This record gives sequence, structure tokens and C-alpha cells, in this order.
Amino acid sequence: MHGQTHELRQDRKVATVVTFSQCRGVPGHFHFQRWIDEGFWRLRKTNLELFKPGADLHPSALRSMPAAYQVIARKWRPQTFDDVVGQDHVVRTLRNAIARNRIAHAYLFVGPRGTGKTSTARIFAKALNCTGGPKADFDPADPACVAIAEGSHLDVIEIDGASNNGVDQVRELRETVQYAPAQGRFKVYIIDEVHMLTTAAFNALLKTLEEPPEHVKFVFATTDPQKLLPTIVSRCQRFDLKPIPPELIVQHLRKIADAEGVKVTDGALACIARMADGGMRDSQSIFDQMISFCGQEISEADVLDVYGLISEEKIAALASAVARGDNAAIVQIVDECDTAGRDLTRLLLDLENTVRTALLQSIAEGGKTTALGQVSLTTEQLTRLLDALREGESKVKLGLSEKINLEVTLLKAVESSRARAIDSLIKELTALADELPDEAAETEGSKKKP
Repeated sequence: MHGQTHELRQDRKVATVVTFSQCRGVPGHFHFQRWIDEGFWRLRKTNLELFKPGADLHPSALRSMPAAYQVIARKWRPQTFDDVVGQDHVVRTLRNAIARNRIAHAYLFVGPRGTGKTSTARIFAKALNCTGGPKADFDPADPACVAIAEGSHLDVIEIDGASNNGVDQVRELRETVQYAPAQGRFKVYIIDEVHMLTTAAFNALLKTLEEPPEHVKFVFATTDPQKLLPTIVSRCQRFDLKPIPPELIVQHLRKIADAEGVKVTDGALACIARMADGGMRDSQSIFDQMISFCGQEISEADVLDVYGLISEEKIAALASAVARGDNAAIVQIVDECDTAGRDLTRLLLDLENTVRTALLQSIAEGGKTTALGQVSLTTEQLTRLLDALREGESKVKLGLSEKINLEVTLLKAVESSRARAIDSLIKELTALADELPDEAAETEGSKKKP
């Protein structure tokens, strides 16, 4: 029986109901049957009446609906080699390989999260399967490239190594690689988090990885290369993607902010880049969240408040107090940060980075530096100071009282920086002892002269 309408209650208003039923005697064909009851549905944002008594649903109404929001990390994902930030050595090598027709059969991208491993793999797949390819300078609007970006290209297969890590999945892969490409010139297999594959799965992949068909290319991406078998790594060309420098992150975020119409201060971008810790995706996610919190204007104070960070001026003041050995100032700064609800663990990590920068500067300047303030510290003192801070890091993170553990760690670091190594004292005393006999002999010789 065709779709039937149930009797409506008088106190309820029902909007348009669309039912689908198969025509009797005509298999595989469908027709639409509409019942329009009292009331209508209205889309408030566009003031478009989609359903109303006597109205018909038109496709133009659906096209005029607002598109789903796309996060900045996806919207601004690199689409060409020129869009990749901070990985010039990888981009240059891949460009030259394509231009000189020296494309290997397997590549391994290694690096921290958010540095562009999967994005670079997709761009490489576009360069191989674009119209008229392989070519490094392809058109992002090319239908093949658009299909790869959308994940609908039949010859670019992305595999999650975490959920497809067994021998059975690798056996299926070995069977599918034998088939010729359906759309492009190459079949590109991108396996993300490849270190999650089991040892048996790796061993099952060895022969195929060593001698794949000419139309097959493998691209592996991982954040933990130590877990890969040496036999796998030896069959790939390895590229190490490094953390992106903060200045490049700030520069790229400024470009995004200008395009999105967001006013953001340089201090706010510097804080975001500091929190991202070398990951472009992390910085974009943080920036996206700050837009949701602040709107179209973002200041440094907003970023500090949302994420509990400490300003660079406060970190410099704390570093100066540690260098001077001013225990009262150290306790006061920690108390101010704790009262303001700042992240004390992050404060310790930022202080470690500041001390490390001073340590490198002291080595470059010949053993001493005043980078932490007006007090001159030697390389040995800065080394002991940094070691004490690192030693107390776990106590601050995992201890019951974060504030007390941080204060104790900083006070111990001050004492460690003022201590002297025994071997250095022995060397100084030995040098003084060697000089004493010569001075005594010269004194006795001067007394014997008339």
C-alpha cells in the first residue's frame, strides 16, 4: 500500500513530510509523494521559506542555504608546493625529482605533528597525477587535483595505519596494487601513522615495497620513526620535516588574518606561535579558537587569558631574578602568576627556553654572557641552572602542589648556579700552586742581592 497519512491531532501542527515509496510493478524507480499540512518551516538566517502550505520544494532553495563552516586548518591547508611553509629542503628535493624524472617508488616523511607530512604527500600525489603530469607546477583547479584534495580520486588511496595495521589489510593492498590506474598515471598509496603497523604486516609488505609495479608509488608518514623496521626504512627515501620556526608561523598567521579580516596584534601572534611548538596546524587551531572567543579583534592579553600563558616580560623578569639570586622576587613573581591563574608548568618550560638561549649565547661569546640581566653568568653556571630546572620539571607536572614544587625548583636552581664544580676548583688550586714556587724563588733571590 502506498504511504498513508495518519490522522493529525488538532493541537499539533506538522510541517511538510516527504515519503518515498517504490512504484508497484516498476522495480528500481521511485516517485515522490508530498503531504503539506498546516504550518511551515522557516530558515531564519536567510529568511527563506522552505515549506509552507501549498508551496513546492525547489532545488534553488537548498542551494541558497549557508555552507557548512570549515576550520582554518582545513581551509588553509597547503594545496601546492609553494604553499608549504618551513620545509624548503623537502619541497626542493621533490621538485627536482619530478623535473629530472627521478621519482622513487617509496617515500617516508618523518616529523612532529602539524608540520605538513600528509599535506606534502597529497601535493606530491597531485604532481604525479595532474593533467599532463608529472609536473611540479600544476594547476590546483585541475579536476584531478581537486579530486585528490577532496579524497575522491580513485588512484590516490589514503590509509590510516592505526586502524589498518594487520596482515589481512596488507594482503588486500598487495592484491590491489596489481591493477592498473583508473584515472591517473600512478596509483599512490599514502599510509599515515605507518609506525602503527604490526611487525607481521611490515614483513608482508617488504617484497611489494621493494619491487612494486611501475605504476605504484608509496608515501609513508610517521611521527615515530624509531618503531619502523630498518628493512622498511632502507627501501624508502626518507625526508625529515623539521618544526616550523616561530617567525614563519607568525608570518603565515598574519597572512591568514588579513585574508579573514581579523585584526590581531603581533604580540598575540607571537604567543600563538610559542604555544604551537613548531606545528602549523596547532597554531591555526589556536588562532581559530581565539577568533571564536574574541571576534574580529585579538590582543595579546586575550591569548594570555584564554590559555593561561605568561607574558615575555614576566618571564624575563623571573629569569633576571634567578640570575641575581633574588629569592624574594622569585617567590613574588610565582605568587602573582598563580593568583592570576596562569599555567605554572608552562612558565617553567618558557624559563628553560630562556636559559637555554642564554647558554648558547654564552658559548658564542667565549664563556660568559649577561643575557639574563645585568649579572654576568658563565657557561658552567648556566649549564647547572638549566640542569636544575630540567630536573624539577617532572615534580612540577606531577606533584600535588604545583606552586610549591615550582618555588622549590627555582630556589634549588639558584643554589646550583652559584655552586662550583670540585674538578674546576682543583684545577684552579693546582694552577695557583704551580705559580707559588716561582714567586718564592724570585723573592729569595732579591733578598740575597746586596
